[in-house]
Amino acid sequence: MLVKVRVIPKAKREEVVFEGDFLVVKVREPPERGRANKRVVELLAEHFGVPKSHVEIVRGHRSREKLVKVSE
Repeated sequence: MLVKVRVIPKAKREEVVFEGDFLVVKVREPPERGRANKRVVELLAEHFGVPKSHVEIVRGHRSREKLVKVSE
């Protein structure tokens, strides 16, 4: 499944919520050296109940808006 994700880095608390067409992922990590992206993958894997290896950022590695593929 493909999911549109909007990332909010350096948030006070981490959470995954639906807002409109996007799944909003708030992470504590800063957007430096892929740290926020790594945490996004971890949180989405936890949210969907799949291993981290089944979550892949397809588009938007350097953007707040991403397209993420989640495999079962």
